[in-house]
Amino acid sequence: MESNRRDFIKTGAAFAAAIQGSNVLGANDRIRVAVIGLRGRGHDHLKEFHKIDGVEVAAVCDIDENVMAQRLADMEKMGMAKPRTYIDARKLLEDKSIDAVSIATPNHWHSLLGIWACQAGKDAYVEKPCSHNWYEGKQLAAAVKRYNRIVQHGTQSRSSTAAIEAIGHLRNGLIGEVYLSRGLCYKWRDTIGRQPRQAVPAGVHYDLWLGPAPDRGFTLNRFHYNWHWFWDTGNGDIGNQGIHEMDTARWGLGVKWPTKISAIGGHVMFDDDQETPNILNAVFEFNEGGNRKILEFEVRHWITNHEAAIGTWGKSALPPAGLADAKPAPAKPNSPASLGPVSGKPATIGNLYYGPKGYLAIEEYTRYKSFLGDRAEPGPAGEGKETNFQNWVDCLRSRDASKLNAPIEEGYISAALVHLANVSYRLGRTLHFDPQSEQVIGDEEANRLLRDEDRGYRKGFEIPRIEG
Repeated sequence: MESNRRDFIKTGAAFAAAIQGSNVLGANDRIRVAVIGLRGRGHDHLKEFHKIDGVEVAAVCDIDENVMAQRLADMEKMGMAKPRTYIDARKLLEDKSIDAVSIATPNHWHSLLGIWACQAGKDAYVEKPCSHNWYEGKQLAAAVKRYNRIVQHGTQSRSSTAAIEAIGHLRNGLIGEVYLSRGLCYKWRDTIGRQPRQAVPAGVHYDLWLGPAPDRGFTLNRFHYNWHWFWDTGNGDIGNQGIHEMDTARWGLGVKWPTKISAIGGHVMFDDDQETPNILNAVFEFNEGGNRKILEFEVRHWITNHEAAIGTWGKSALPPAGLADAKPAPAKPNSPASLGPVSGKPATIGNLYYGPKGYLAIEEYTRYKSFLGDRAEPGPAGEGKETNFQNWVDCLRSRDASKLNAPIEEGYISAALVHLANVSYRLGRTLHFDPQSEQVIGDEEANRLLRDEDRGYRKGFEIPRIEG
């Protein structure tokens, strides 16, 4: 296993200059991918790449040697070749045999690693959200353009046949001009409790885990997974599960930047270490070409009802994928499918779209239904799978970024909506946004939060300035 770099405090600029290069793939070349971050979503990355012909996971990287050992064992069980191993991602990026990287680290590392990968001449798959704040996303999008890289965002709905079909119906006027979309993130989240500061566990390189983020002492709540609920490293559930629904809500509404944002919520019910809200209601107003549209987003935790029966749909209630004009049987009035929940820990994850002719609902990114007219008669419905990793690999081979289903430019905007909602919530006021300058009008405190200026970046982990 590679040791930590002796020159750990090397600045980001010097590092980028040292590794800048370019990899060009032929149509029949084997693509050598490295996965950075292995514990949660990174494990999924390994399994997805294993399914794709012509892709080799040639290297893996994680700051937790315990996780690394487990994933190496998992790879061996799957019959995957033994990869090179790294603890420090910067050392991995110097490996010129690596064509592309997939980034499945905590949120506060996403943009920096994505930018470094571009500067190293490597393509990247960047997990959602692609940025921890607005400024990071802007620089990542600029880096992708400047270094001409193929970079996919981990919002899988963009590569879902069901979601693509559903959005196609919206574009073709199935429910008329869509004036309202809603993102639903109702996910059962238990309390994280309270954890004291403690010594860093053996095998964990915590300084590398922190990277850009300030060191507030090690606790289990600020480490694996629960980092989502602290502002230094996460973005709350709107930026965790919610970014998928935010991106799909914006996609279906057919808009880019909002002009007004207002969010209210709180950390309710639990007395624990969590900083981010577990109840959040955000509203975005768009005005593109004088066409006013609204996007609503809601985060709920714990016990909740379902909406439009999202979260209860069974495969038997849907037609086979591709039969867009088939009509599933509607739920009976007052049945569990229409009211929910009935047992377990239910979730309602999806999107709703409203027009003058009806409404359409998407469950996560695998199924959709539509309801037409004032009697909400069943309309087109369907289901399908997503192929975000395959789409990325196909584009790596063709070198055609225009064929990416989830380009980083779209991920940047959707992630920025998450950040705007969080800033509105944290400041307790409505934000008026200028889409041209991408700045909050007359509110420097809000703009500072969008740049994370008060948190700051540790030396050697600053975000490179690609675009002003």
